[in-house]
Formats: sequence, structure tokens, C-alpha cells
Amino acid sequence: MEQDVLVIGAGLSGLTAASLLAKRGLSVTVAEHADRPGGSCGAFKRNGAAFDQGASMLYGFGARGFNAHRFLFSCLEEPFAAVRHALLYTVRYDGKIIRFPPEVGAFVKELSAAFPDEARQIARFYRDMERLYDRVIAGTPSYTTPDETNPREALRSLSRHPLSYLRFLSYLNISAEKLLRSYFKSPALLNFFGKLTSTYCYAPLSEAPAVLASVMFIDNHVGGSWYPAGSTLLLPGTLEKVIEEHGGVMRYGCTVKSILFRGAAPCGAVLESGEVLTARQIVYSGTVWNLYGKLLAAQALTAREKRLASQQPTYPSVVLYALVDAAAIPADACPVEMLAANPRAIDESEITVYIPSLDDRTLCPPGFHTVEAIGPSFRDWSSGEYEQQKREELVRLTAVLERRFPGFSSACVHSELATPRTIERYTLKNGGAAAGPKQLLGQHLLLRQSIRTRWPALFCCGESTTLGTGTPTVTVSGIAAANAVLRARGLAPYVWKPDMKNYVAAMTPPVGPEWRLLFHTPEQARLMELAQRCRFCERPACCETRPPDIPGILRRVACGNFFGAKQALAPAPESGAFWAGCEVRCVQAPESPVPLREILRSL
Repeated sequence: MEQDVLVIGAGLSGLTAASLLAKRGLSVTVAEHADRPGGSCGAFKRNGAAFDQGASMLYGFGARGFNAHRFLFSCLEEPFAAVRHALLYTVRYDGKIIRFPPEVGAFVKELSAAFPDEARQIARFYRDMERLYDRVIAGTPSYTTPDETNPREALRSLSRHPLSYLRFLSYLNISAEKLLRSYFKSPALLNFFGKLTSTYCYAPLSEAPAVLASVMFIDNHVGGSWYPAGSTLLLPGTLEKVIEEHGGVMRYGCTVKSILFRGAAPCGAVLESGEVLTARQIVYSGTVWNLYGKLLAAQALTAREKRLASQQPTYPSVVLYALVDAAAIPADACPVEMLAANPRAIDESEITVYIPSLDDRTLCPPGFHTVEAIGPSFRDWSSGEYEQQKREELVRLTAVLERRFPGFSSACVHSELATPRTIERYTLKNGGAAAGPKQLLGQHLLLRQSIRTRWPALFCCGESTTLGTGTPTVTVSGIAAANAVLRARGLAPYVWKPDMKNYVAAMTPPVGPEWRLLFHTPEQARLMELAQRCRFCERPACCETRPPDIPGILRRVACGNFFGAKQALAPAPESGAFWAGCEVRCVQAPESPVPLREILRSL
């Protein structure tokens, strides 16, 4: 049956678009190649601990600033709990420890203490950037991409603070380095800002657009950094819940081979299995290279499309996941720390460490911490020495962590490595790139893939589109794509209103399982906690890889998606012996199998 909308990809942008469209009453199908939603924003389980697949520090949940996630949950009228970090993060740089408190003024003092010769200019720079941010970004909330901005609204915003807007626009085509050199002379301070810019934009100061860097230097403080209560499993899981409660269909394990055309118009997709999905409109949420190099390979590309398909990607990444004895993590550790060994260049010694269990005690067993370390990788991972390279990278990253956390190696009870090949396998990010195209001059903002394509029925969202990298920006791209579809159908788009009800519950760390009681009954919270014991196995022994999808059912329960869990359970066998057999085959049996029958009886 033809759907209203087919969404290709269940990453954060695709789920955002699908949930908003389903909420408006459109029939929506989401086709995802993996066995669960989220893409880079999700979690997997090892040894009773939850690890974030990619995103582990999120923005956009605050009361002010570029708060796209707060706006999204208001539009969906869906409660969501998020933990606000006391510090944004800590940077260990060139022998200095620089902490990032949420308040801009407090951070200016911290940075001035590290670079006293530039104290006056640091205060001036952040004062100027904060004024610009308040007038251009925070003062007029807008949750759309530049290519989808209404010209009349843009003109009204310009008329409020014309000088600030003109200055902001002047940053469009100059580098962050040129902007910063107009304030600072210290090479050490410029190198420090280079580290921040490489983290925000995945590009050095000389290549990163000033317009993006200037916004990010302030926005992170204004909105704060956050972590979804219960792990990043909950963010895509909650959006999946909205989609399913409003009649949407989630299709996992189906990779789209090509976009289907009827004449000159896109009308659906062909899966690798040969199955055809049809829809009046399509929202694509993958990379620009997969779009033009695979899904539209049979089409004659325009010069602009060829240019988009040749954009430079961000560097490939490696991620170390470890479960360690809590004694190895000192009291001064921050949930997010950037370790920059080389102050002058981006190299493989530069890693960002996430310890989310410091703020969320539900992620792992008591007495342990989850640690995730991500950094660039410049190896050739296509060689035949792949397993040896993995072992070498594991040793290298462990050594970096050992220098920061003495005793880390001996405290590890589990560690594993995701290489660029691993990242590409699970997220379809070409070459294991950390994000989409680099945010550099010549391929930023309107020089990237637009929400609309030259085909009126085909829309795009995700990291390859105009706003680029980061969870708030890809969420905004999903909002923009949903609104473009709604406008094409003559339906009302989602727009910000001053009296919108807030659905994000801000929690103070550390949090425990009590967060579930914010929105759920004690019995529901108990079921969620029981389901969270599931390891969400890729090749589950419990159901022997055949229906029903027990890991998918339990994942939904763990996220509070009881409707979707019941729906996934509905066609399953009702035999008690069948479920007893599944429980016996649980990988945690016989010591501590997931109480599958108890959970299913309650459902």
C-alpha cells in the first residue's frame, strides 16, 4: 500500500521528520538498514553496561539558545528527561586544565586565568559574541535551516538589530582564524581556539567558517550540555514511540538499494531484498555521497549535484568502549574531557573521553564506570592486517587513557574498539567519517545539500544538509524536512510559539532509576528496568534470529514504548512453552536471564 511519506534512515534527523509527520496524521514508513533506531545516537550493551554508539554529549535541551530538542518534544507533546552536566566539559591542553562552566562570565574568568596576557581581549571577545548571539540567534527562535527560512521572517529579524545581523552575515565567508586574529595575538590562545573549532566544526581555524565558530563558542554555554536519562537509547527510542503510537511503521534490517522513479518523479524505494516501498513523498536522511553515488546512481546528475557528491568528508574515527572499576576514575573527572596532547595540530593523540555513568548511575553495575574515547584515525583500514591494526589501536588508546587515569589498564573489565569500518557498517557513514562533510569554507551552510532537491517529491535531512554536524543541527534539519513536506501538502508547519508547553524535564546529576517515575507508573517503571537488563543482542539466542523480535520488544519496553512493544508482540506465538524456551536460551541464563515471561505477561 502506498504511504504518504517514506523516510529512508532512522538516524536522529529521519526520526525527527517521521515523528512530526506521523503526529500530523500522515501515514509514514521508516526504512532502516540496522536492527534498531538511532544511527550515531543510540546505545548497545556489554556486561550489563550501556555504551553510547556515538553521540554522548548533547545540546539543544535548554530553556534558551539553539534548543531544537526542547522545541521538538514540545511539538510532539512528548515528555523527555535529560540530565544537565554541571560543567560543559574539561579541556586538558598543553599542561593546562580548562573547565567550561555553563555561565559565560565564569568561563571568561577560567580562560583568562589560563591566558592572563589576553584577559582583556578574552572578555571583549566573549562580550561581543554574546551580544551577537542574543540578538541574532536567541532573541528570535527559529527552528529551520537557512535554505528553508521564510524571507519575510528573515527581514523582520534583520530589522530588529540591523547592525548585529550585518556583522553576523559578514562572518559567512571569512575563516574563524581571521575573526580570532582580530582579537588575539597569543599563538597559544589561538591554538586553544583551534582545538575547540576542530571539535565543533571538524576543521582547523584556517578552514572553519567564522559564522559557525562564533555561534558555537556561545551557544554551548547558553543552552548547556546534556545527557538523556537512561542513556542515548532513550532519544531515538522516544521518537520511535511517537511514530508507532501515531500509526507509523518502523522497518528494520532493510537496506535501500535505490530510489524508485515513476517517469521523472521519485515514488518510493527498492530494497536490497527486491521489495518495493512506495510513497507520495520521500525524506532521505543519509549522507550526500550515498544519495548521489548509490541511491540516485541511475540518474544524470547536475553540476551542483556532482559538486555536492565530491565534498570533503570529516576525518574517520575510532572509538574505544571500556567498562572499568570505579576506583580508576578520580574524583576530579568530568563526564566529558578533551585530551589535546599536541597543541599545534590535529593528530591521533587528540581524543575526547566520555564518562556518562558519572551523571547517570543506571548505565552500569554499581562500582563501575562506562568510558568511551573517540578520536581521529589516519590509518589505512582497508589493508589485510585489519585485526592486527585493531589490537594496535586498542593498545594506543588505552595508553592515552592510562596517562589521564593511572591504573586504567588494570581496572578494565571489558574493552573493545570500533574502527572506521565498524562505524560505516552500522551507520552507513562513508569511510567511518565522524560526521558529514567538513564544516569548512566552500562547503558550509547554503553550499551544502538543501532540504529540497530538484525533484519536488524528494527531500533531505541530516549531517550533509545546510546546518551540518551535531545533534541539535540534524534535529533542525529533520524539522525543516517535515515542514517542507507539510507545506507541499498544504498543511500547517510546526512553528515556535511563545506559550508552547515545555516537555523536557531537566534533571540534576547524578540520577538513578527514579527518573522513570517522572512519566510512568511504578509498574511501568519496574518493567522498564527489567527490560533494560536485556543486552539487545545483534544475533539473539533467545529467539534464534526468527520472529518475534525479542530484543526489539524489550528495547521498546526499556524506552517506555509499551504501545510499540505490544504491536511487535501481537503476531507472536502465545505458547507458554515457547516463551519459556526463549528465556532458557537467553545469553545471561542460567544465572540471570531476562525475566521475559514476566514482562510479556504484563504487556
